[in-house]
Order: sequence, then structure tokens, then C-alpha cells
Amino acid sequence: MGLATSGKLPKPLTWLLNYSRSYSLWMFQWGLACCAIEMGAALAGPRYDVMRLGVIPLPASPRQSDLIVISGTVTDKMAPAIKRLYEQMPDPKYVISMGSCANCGGPYWDSYSVTKGVDQIIPVDVYVPGCPPRPEAFVEGIVMLQKRIRNEDLAPRWRGESWEPIVVA
Repeated sequence: MGLATSGKLPKPLTWLLNYSRSYSLWMFQWGLACCAIEMGAALAGPRYDVMRLGVIPLPASPRQSDLIVISGTVTDKMAPAIKRLYEQMPDPKYVISMGSCANCGGPYWDSYSVTKGVDQIIPVDVYVPGCPPRPEAFVEGIVMLQKRIRNEDLAPRWRGESWEPIVVA
């Protein structure tokens, strides 16, 4: 990807790569608490099936995925494992933080053992609020991430530069 990192890709090729990447997101699920049940409803249920959006929730390892969804309470003891999994993912990689506990600590924000948001460990692209968040909000977060991927410039992303996160309303 020498042309991609230098920023010299032609616009039609950039559009084609972004479009294809936005509809082939291999998702790695990291369900830690009650939000994982809502994520499971969005993954396997017939009403909120995310596979129709091009999100494949099947990779067995982070080395095969390019999207990680963190849902639930992130404790300080779990933080190094999440960081290690994120670092094993190939670039470009995306993160969705799902639920109040993953976003900011939730009702446990004052606890000595709870991380005050997964963004203190890894960079987050999309925040899905709620306690627990509805499957519709999770699907909306995926759609917003796909729009961002379709409009992004490949060169800064492959160089590891981050961008402003999206908050699902």
C-alpha cells in the first residue's frame, strides 16, 4: 500500500476502496456485561440483522478483524487485554464503544476498579450511548461508521492518525 500511505491514490480508486471496506467490516465482539446481550440481539436477531449491512460477526481472532465492539463494564484488570487485542488488529482498524459503562464508566464511574471509559485505553471511533443501548442504536452506530469510512482519506488513516469520534444521538 505504498500509494495509499503517500496519499497519491486516484479519486476513483479511493472511492472504490472506501466503498468496499465500508461494506465488509469483520467485527470482533468484546462483550463484558449486560450490553453484550443487546449486541447479540443486533447480531443474530432477524429484526436487527447486521449481516445485511455488510458486518460479519464471525472472526475468531482480532488478527482477522477490522472492527472491535467494546460493550459493557471495562475494569482496570481487563484494560491490558483490550489494549493487546486492539494492537493485534491490522490497520485500518475501527472501534465502537457500546453502552454507558464502556463510554464513561456508567453507574460504576466512582469505583476504584472501573476504567472511566474505553477511550482511555484505545481510540474510539463511534460511541453508542444507553444503559443498555438498544439494538437500533447499535445499528445506527454501524451505519454512521460506514458513512465515515466511505468519506475518509486513506493516507492519514493508514499512517495511524486518529479523528474525532462520532456520538450516536
